[in-house]
Amino acid sequence: MIRNTKAGWGSVARGLHWVLALAIIGMIGFGWWMNHIPARPDKFFYRSIHADIGYMILLLTVLRLVWRAINPTPALPAETSRWQKIAAHVSHGALYLVVILVATLGWAHSGARSPNYSDFFGLFHVPQFTSPDKAAADAYEDRHIFFAYVLLALIGVHVIAALWHHFICRDRVVARMVTDEAG
Repeated sequence: MIRNTKAGWGSVARGLHWVLALAIIGMIGFGWWMNHIPARPDKFFYRSIHADIGYMILLLTVLRLVWRAINPTPALPAETSRWQKIAAHVSHGALYLVVILVATLGWAHSGARSPNYSDFFGLFHVPQFTSPDKAAADAYEDRHIFFAYVLLALIGVHVIAALWHHFICRDRVVARMVTDEAG
């Protein structure tokens, strides 16, 4: 099934989930590596690639939110307590918000530095919404890194919740993000 149902995630939602999960985890690792390698002449190249993938993550996250808005969200199992439903809703909202925040701060950093990272894989230039300003670039970068760590913590909570559902509750919450089966 392509679209979501009240019982399960459709292939588009599952595909976006896993592509974004891999891209975001990869970007956090890549970003950490970039900030811990000694200064090199090709550092701009690595940061440009990081920015290009960040633009893609931002676009895919927005597409995922649009898709989620026009499709039903599968219900949690009937035995799920109210506090767990609220926690799931809040944590998913926080994940989306912080992904967008991290990507937007990275984009702001790009425009505030000179030269910027607007060249998207050599295909076109991504419009920048900030102007060159070294102090602003440093501030955006610091916040980008801080919220990347916040995002990593939220991902940890998400993975722990998934493991809890799968191994402790033994419900189908995780399985429906992996397979087409709704039941």
